[in-house]
Amino acid sequence: MDNSDIFPMDEADDDVMVTVFMDDGSEVPCEILTIFTVQTQDYIVLQPLDEDGEPNAEGTVYIYRYNEDEDGNPSLENILSDEEYELVEERFDELLDEAAFEEIR
Repeated sequence: MDNSDIFPMDEADDDVMVTVFMDDGSEVPCEILTIFTVQTQDYIVLQPLDEDGEPNAEGTVYIYRYNEDEDGNPSLENILSDEEYELVEERFDELLDEAAFEEIR
C-alpha cells in the first residue's frame, strides 16, 4: 500500500477538503486523511483545519462511518459503540505506522 492509498489526493495533487456540519450548527472545514475499511464497513478520517486553513495544532482527527448511496453521494454516521471505535482506531494507527515506514524507506 502506498501513501496515495492512505492519504488521497485530488487530480491537482491538492489535499481533499470537506465541510462537516456539527450538531450545534457550526461548520468545520476538514482535510480528508483517509478512507479505509474494517469488517466490511468504510470509515473516513478527517482532520479539522484552523482559521488559516492549516491542520489543527493539537493533531485532532474526526473518525466517522462512511457510506455512499447508489448515486455515489457520501454520508457520514457517528460511531456509537466503544468496541467499534477501538477496532477502527487500531486500524487507523496501523495505517499511520505503515505510512511512516514507507516515508523512511
